[in-house]
Amino acid sequence: MSREKTVSQPDIEAVVPDATLVGQRFGFRDHYEVGREKIREFARAVQNLHPAHQHEVDARKLGYDGVIAPPTFASVIGMSATRALLDNVLTEYDLSQVLQTDQVFEIYRPILAGDRITTEIEIESIRQFGDNDFVAVGFKLVNQHDEVTVQGTTTIVARKGVEVDPNIVEAVENISMQPRPVTVAGVDNGDVLFRQSAAARPAPAREIVPVNTTPEFDSLVKGGELPVGTARVTRGDLANYAGVSGDPNPIHFSDRAAELAGLPTVVAHGLLTMGLAADYLTGWLGDPTAIEKLSVRFSGFVPVPPTEAGVIEFSGKIKSIDHDRRAATVLLSGMSEGRKLFGRAVAEIRLT
Repeated sequence: MSREKTVSQPDIEAVVPDATLVGQRFGFRDHYEVGREKIREFARAVQNLHPAHQHEVDARKLGYDGVIAPPTFASVIGMSATRALLDNVLTEYDLSQVLQTDQVFEIYRPILAGDRITTEIEIESIRQFGDNDFVAVGFKLVNQHDEVTVQGTTTIVARKGVEVDPNIVEAVENISMQPRPVTVAGVDNGDVLFRQSAAARPAPAREIVPVNTTPEFDSLVKGGELPVGTARVTRGDLANYAGVSGDPNPIHFSDRAAELAGLPTVVAHGLLTMGLAADYLTGWLGDPTAIEKLSVRFSGFVPVPPTEAGVIEFSGKIKSIDHDRRAATVLLSGMSEGRKLFGRAVAEIRLT
């Protein structure tokens, strides 16, 4: 069955793959409306415990009227963008052979409950190494005030035309989450892309807004280390995150799928570990809005056996300090069973 999809609206054209994808830009026909309960659900799923993710009164203490989404909440919206590209544009790639390697979130203003977010995406590069293509997709999330809230890049590695054992395909189909509903003329609701002909929106100027951090800027020392922190994830946590985030990959909840993928057991989602790292950083900062940028290259995985929790140990070190902006760059590390989870993990933060 072809993944080519068309739609009859006059402002949307059929999106077809071609040889000049790099530099092409797309938008969604619909917006994403951020709900308070969705923020609460996501915060629980990534164990982001700051009360501003739950209660308006705590968000107001940080200067915001609505409940504040966790730093990696954009991944929920980005998941739809990635799937739409694979369904409509990058149709030569086998979905079972797609993995995420890098994720960058640059936060210009927090996403709040009640925001109406539109998505702009651009295929920034496609680099080939052997049989693998590394596809970097840039995105901008824009709120109802025409302000960029979050921008960043997702990099996936994929293969074209790979022959997959039909027995594996059948097994995965029988344990995967059910596909999204099809509504009109074979088009997935809300995920239709249209080409954008206007010039790319420039990166916004960063506004200096007050933050309320526990450590003060003057206490920072280059090379200083953050306190070590730990996080635990269970099979229940993985199932919950899969549903809340919309990530359908069964290696995160099925032993059979993990075995077919050559893994020792079910493993945690990479973006879940990134969300846990954000909570580790927020726990030290005391203010989730003090995180301006979070960048991760995934290199390992967290094994989660059926009856035991997977344990992650986080640590951090101050890489550099910007006295003019009262800001700093932090190198983050995550370890599980002696395995490094990140090839590179960097956070840019501001302090009181």
